[in-house]
Amino acid sequence: MTPAQLRMARNALRLGVRELAEKAGISFTTINRFETEKGGLQHSSAEAIRKALEALGVQFLESGQVASGPGVALTVRAGDDGVD
Repeated sequence: MTPAQLRMARNALRLGVRELAEKAGISFTTINRFETEKGGLQHSSAEAIRKALEALGVQFLESGQVASGPGVALTVRAGDDGVD
């Protein structure tokens, strides 16, 4: 998951950072730092975020993967790595 994917998923759900932090069981600061590209994520935090968002209907796509319905895609920018 990249910071851009996280921002897009959260915004698609109209979910605040604090709300997501509560649902994922991690701190607001962890999510905020990752989204603003001021810090990375530990694998456990990335998994907690992913599971929380997927439970709300978000589908994360790998490069070249096609969605099963309508959605948006983002062209990869240099430096937008994140945690896989």
